[in-house]
Amino acid sequence: MYQARIKITLFYLISALFILLNAFFLVKKHSMIINALPIAFAIVLLAVFALDKLLYLVVFFTPLSLPLSELVRGLGFDMFLPTEPLLFGILLIFILKCFANRKFDRDILTHPISLAIYFSLFWMLVTSLTSTMPLVSLKFLLSRIWFIVGFYLLTAKLFESAKNVEKYIWLYTIPLMIVIFYSTYRHLGYGLWDKQAAHFVMDPFYNDHTAYGAAIAMYLPFLFGFSFTKIYSPWVRVFVRISLGILMMGLILSYARAAWLSMFAVMVVWVIMRLKIRFKHLFVTFIVSLSLILVFQNPILMYLERNNTESSANLAEHVSSMSNISSDASNLERLNRWSCAIRMFADKPVFGYGPGTYMFQYAPYQLTGDRTIISTNSANGGNAHSEYLGPMAESGFLGPISVLILFAVVIFSGIHAYSRTNDKRLKTLVMGALLGLMTYYIHGIMNNFLDTDKLSVPFWGFTAIIVAIDIQTRKTVRSKTLTKN
Repeated sequence: MYQARIKITLFYLISALFILLNAFFLVKKHSMIINALPIAFAIVLLAVFALDKLLYLVVFFTPLSLPLSELVRGLGFDMFLPTEPLLFGILLIFILKCFANRKFDRDILTHPISLAIYFSLFWMLVTSLTSTMPLVSLKFLLSRIWFIVGFYLLTAKLFESAKNVEKYIWLYTIPLMIVIFYSTYRHLGYGLWDKQAAHFVMDPFYNDHTAYGAAIAMYLPFLFGFSFTKIYSPWVRVFVRISLGILMMGLILSYARAAWLSMFAVMVVWVIMRLKIRFKHLFVTFIVSLSLILVFQNPILMYLERNNTESSANLAEHVSSMSNISSDASNLERLNRWSCAIRMFADKPVFGYGPGTYMFQYAPYQLTGDRTIISTNSANGGNAHSEYLGPMAESGFLGPISVLILFAVVIFSGIHAYSRTNDKRLKTLVMGALLGLMTYYIHGIMNNFLDTDKLSVPFWGFTAIIVAIDIQTRKTVRSKTLTKN
């Protein structure tokens, strides 16, 4: 009753404020603002009365969101519109609701994955306070928090229903297909197999073809699963297979080698999971393989240096160029960035330079011999190109450790949730989420995109799927055990 009164009061206050603002801007003859007010009013109403609908709206607009720098030139800061302002609003509402209700789902808050996230955020806060650029680091931390609140905590609660999970997947996939059509249409103008055009045809929706490829790769495991799961009707499976074909086309034309490699790797992981190979056998295989690489590292490096295949429009040559560390500018620049991150870590091994600061601080660490034709000293040159080495340079030795702990706990929880349930729908969803995340974990060796909404939606959303299904399957097993006793 008390909450109902609050909602009614808020409704009348917002309505009165809207009328007053409308009248004010009408008198001032600001027609554009007047036209935008109904949209703003609708968003506020959604935030107050249907926060889940607002969250779905953010997910839908994420593939279509535009950087502010594309709309207004010369600003000293940037953000994606309309998603990031909405996420900041969702964060504020979440905090207010937590204070008002003084509770949130305990199972989600105390889940091992949540604890790993808290540790990561805590260390990010510490290194933000010791940062060489505190304002940059605190802004980076704030954006990470609103991604986690919106796409992890709130969605994990929504995902108590499997239908909400499927809705979340399609709300990103459908606009992503729109971007693929847009990119392919532009690509046709340059020639469909023009590799250079593949770097920018998705602009302004995705500012990099590797981020575009990574997003597509993360959703492909779900579409593979949906297309072969018989719980869905034949017509649904036909639509899914058409969508699967569109995403496959987008992935190929992205020319994102890291995304291709990640898809191949998760196919191997899928086979391992289907064959139910025991962890100790995999661990022994990994240790033996790592030992062989260390023993024969010099011959391996000599072999890689002999590969002078450049990235090109020829798909076979483009795949072969992944291991070219002698002449491929993209690969050499990535090695340059990694070397800078390692040198930065050597200078500040405990606290690092501060979250989000790599791109502003790495320039002095470039050696003349490592620089390439695409090297730059400016902050627009991008980051460390690694989800592991970047945190190491920015947050010291605990940075990559916190990342690895999170990834390990997610994989462990996902595998156990998958093996614990016999529900085909839940198995499909948890397998899709786990394999989708693993494409990013592998891709993260060569790139990092979690500072953007484009990859944060699937990354934290898929993590929430695993948490929700893990909690649900644990409760099911517990109830069956109590029933038997």
